[in-house]
Amino acid sequence: MNLHLVVLLSTLLLAGLSPLVHGNSSAPDVIDDSYAKPGESVDIGGGRALNLRCSGEGKPVVLLEAGSNADASTWYRVHPQLALLTRVCAYDRAGYGFSDEGTYPRDLDAYAADLHALIRATQIPTPVILVGHSLGSNIVRKYARQYPDEVAGIVLVDPPEQGSDDPMPQEWKSQDASMLAQRETVLSACARASDAGDADTLKQKCVRPPPPWMSTSVASAMARTKAKPSYWRTLRSELAQNTDVFSTPVPTDESYGSIPLVLLRAPLPDAGMPPEVLRVIEDKRSQTHARILSASTRSSAIDVPDTSHDIQLDRPETVVSAVRTLLGTVDAADGRHTRE
Repeated sequence: MNLHLVVLLSTLLLAGLSPLVHGNSSAPDVIDDSYAKPGESVDIGGGRALNLRCSGEGKPVVLLEAGSNADASTWYRVHPQLALLTRVCAYDRAGYGFSDEGTYPRDLDAYAADLHALIRATQIPTPVILVGHSLGSNIVRKYARQYPDEVAGIVLVDPPEQGSDDPMPQEWKSQDASMLAQRETVLSACARASDAGDADTLKQKCVRPPPPWMSTSVASAMARTKAKPSYWRTLRSELAQNTDVFSTPVPTDESYGSIPLVLLRAPLPDAGMPPEVLRVIEDKRSQTHARILSASTRSSAIDVPDTSHDIQLDRPETVVSAVRTLLGTVDAADGRHTRE
């Protein structure tokens, strides 16, 4: 298991993530109360609807894809700034937030299919600029390979390393197995509590108290969504699929053609890990990012200091800047990226 999954275990029981630093960013420090209510419910077929939030005007439309165990609220500091530049949309993936439960397993194929259905149902003009954080970067990459004509640009926010399982020291692999078992124990207990409507257990053992930047109304709404059995079914499936997603190296033949791509990367935290483990992670992280960058003929990487993995919360202005850069490469008339 790689660093991404280790971090997921430690952050599993979160009502929300807190920004590390605000700096001089003009992004809001407090989440807007509009996140306490659904946005637009979009029927994507099959008796299912996804929750969509859009604002701003212009083309190309920017579509924001959250990381694992996250919904549209993870973009609360980025969304309003992007809306000053063009139209921007974020959505809750199936089973999260205010969206209906999806099909199983919750893997990259399911995510890409839902995103495609959402774009079609809302008639969002394509091509779009896709912005993906963490697991969302894998979803964005999958979509760009399946529907290249629908993508004008890509911003990847701290893509996790892939393929670090096999070269890990055996002792660390044993610890990983133990952590996976621990995670499953927690997930099973929370799923049972949700099925039984046991609000006390969910509050005490399954979600942390809301962070200071979250109002009572938003925190209450998020607690209600995490009390649904569908949320725990979704989370369990997503985490199980993540093991496969991140254990596999980026294919050497992965390609996005000439679609412009910007990769934002945070400093690598050591998280108290032994040097031999860090070396594997650093090597696979470098390999992952190098292969992603080589998959586009128009790619660039930006190192973002003073941030955690959640760049969109800690340094939202860097995400906005990356999108602004891509907007400069796009033909305003039809939303398509210009050729070199």
